[in-house]
Amino acid sequence: MVVRHQLRLADGRTLCAYDTGGAAAAALVWHHGSPQSGAPLTPLVEAATRRGFRLVSYGRPSYGGSTPQPGRHVASAAGDVAQLADALGLDRFAVMGASGGGPHALACAALSPERVTGVVCLAGMAPYTGSPDWFDGMIDPGGPQAALEGRDARVRYAETAEFDERSFAAADYDILAGAWKSLGEDAGHAGTTWPDGLIDDDVAFVKPWGFELEQVDAPALVVQGGEDRVIPAAHAQQLLRGCPRAELWLRPRDGHISVLAAVPLAMDWLRIYAT
Repeated sequence: MVVRHQLRLADGRTLCAYDTGGAAAAALVWHHGSPQSGAPLTPLVEAATRRGFRLVSYGRPSYGGSTPQPGRHVASAAGDVAQLADALGLDRFAVMGASGGGPHALACAALSPERVTGVVCLAGMAPYTGSPDWFDGMIDPGGPQAALEGRDARVRYAETAEFDERSFAAADYDILAGAWKSLGEDAGHAGTTWPDGLIDDDVAFVKPWGFELEQVDAPALVVQGGEDRVIPAAHAQQLLRGCPRAELWLRPRDGHISVLAAVPLAMDWLRIYAT
């Protein structure tokens, strides 16, 4: 059973969160992609339940009913999750994020080292380097490129932006038609209903994150699809170099979405470190 919470944060904002419960279970906080609602998807709940994880997820500011947070940074997620964990009585927990959720999972590991037991980043981007090479391999880098000019420019870009279907590999479309169909439905709904969430994510991604990868001292697993045309493999290599205890799982035939087939295996990996 998934319970929905409306958590009041210290600054007065509301954070919409979800919890599968189980006080005795090891906890796992999921960081959703961009855009999504933050509601836990069926494949996540099923995989977590089978492995004895208490799954917690939430909508970042401007997503899924969570209050906007103007000017937020990637690091801002650590403070929100710390308050969420306090409210739910979670002393220690693992974190996992996919796509746009990956950097936010890393933020929690970097800034709450005493609480985070391990971190998994699936198809997640690395910090912006200031070089145009950072965009190499992205079929449609228009969003983050516009964000480099500021939020207003990213808003203007959103007015005419359309999804480039070439961004997904054949394996991505296959998994969206099957096991992860709920992801496509949720992302479509979130993109239409809460467009500011994606805008604010892109702006946060291309400015300083508020922490350094070297601060991610927890065991870190980077999972990357070799056919990813949204976040190219060079980002995974940058994360691997930056995080002191990182290891890489490269899945050569996976794209940006099909790499989520590795979620159950990544949860098994996290179980080794969960306490």
